[in-house]
Amino acid sequence: MTDPLALYIHWPFCAAKCPYCDFNSHVRDRVDTARFIAGLRRELAHEAARAGRRPLASIFFGGGTPSLMPPDGAGALIADALALFDPLPDIEITLEANPTSVEAGRLSAFRDAGVNRISLGVQSLEPEALAFLGRKHDVGEAITALELARGIFPRVSFDLIYARPGQSLDAWRAELRRALALAADHLSLYQLTIEPGTQFATLFGRGAFALPEGDDAAALYLATAEEAARFGLEAYEVSNYAKPGAQSRHNLAYWRHGDYLGIGAGAHQRLTLDGAITAARRHRAPEEWLARVERDGHARTEEETLSPSDLAREVLLMGLRLAEGVDPAHLAARSGVTLADATDPAMLVACMNEGYLRWTDTGRLATTTEGLLRLDAMLPVLLR
Repeated sequence: MTDPLALYIHWPFCAAKCPYCDFNSHVRDRVDTARFIAGLRRELAHEAARAGRRPLASIFFGGGTPSLMPPDGAGALIADALALFDPLPDIEITLEANPTSVEAGRLSAFRDAGVNRISLGVQSLEPEALAFLGRKHDVGEAITALELARGIFPRVSFDLIYARPGQSLDAWRAELRRALALAADHLSLYQLTIEPGTQFATLFGRGAFALPEGDDAAALYLATAEEAARFGLEAYEVSNYAKPGAQSRHNLAYWRHGDYLGIGAGAHQRLTLDGAITAARRHRAPEEWLARVERDGHARTEEETLSPSDLAREVLLMGLRLAEGVDPAHLAARSGVTLADATDPAMLVACMNEGYLRWTDTGRLATTTEGLLRLDAMLPVLLR
């Protein structure tokens, strides 16, 4: 295989569980970090042997809260990855971090370990919103972390959550301008949604709060693109904005349906093995994941070869999130299925006529701004 590979490394531990979060994250009084780092290194070596020596385009430390792991542990994993694969000259190495004072104080150590891109979970610059979202940092810490990160890393991204209870359009615009003026070349934006099994699901079910819906939520979303554009950031994916050349190369590997390797508790992957694309996931519970890795070298619990129809569906589900759209030739090469066979022809025409989909000048099928607002409803009826 000569196509570049993306590597995801999952650190599952957090200082606290946010009430909206349904990620595979866990709070522990004590973590044997040396054992877990050793487990990650062992699983990485095992999976690299299966994948074969390939170009490596990106490494992404996600979580959980990977900035809570020892910087020298991250450095050891980076060194292993660079030795096991053939890193591209401009390899992107991202670490997610929260803007608490503890984590911000470790940023230089992570830069020394090889991280060259930081992604800060700011979530809001409003004190009331941070308290509602259960965040452990305050506005001052967020601002300090953004300023520190900008001076340490060549590339900085930050996350914000919108469509919060009682959020007004004017307040959101002001918050965006303040954040964008402080940072960054990349913004990831997430609409607050109620995920099953979270603390917010329980509270929302009791009527403890309400969220903006319909036109109100759409207005907040559309305002984001306008404000980001003022600072030179363009929407390149439904939830992501970047200056030219600053797009997340790692996440583009997902959205373009490239091969990626996932290491750590609960991590997923899509990997070409013996000419077939396989999907795999690992045990979610950190302690059981570690026990299996120490016993077997890996903790894969499920692995299957994806069918052509499954692949075509994934390529379209992910690619239609991108402003660049989906190349029908790539769809056919990746899945063996043509665009005509992967979509409902009547619905494709209808989506075109309604202005939700369009053909780009380069012959790609892309979603319009109006289509992005309806993407979740459109995809189930469009795809076969």
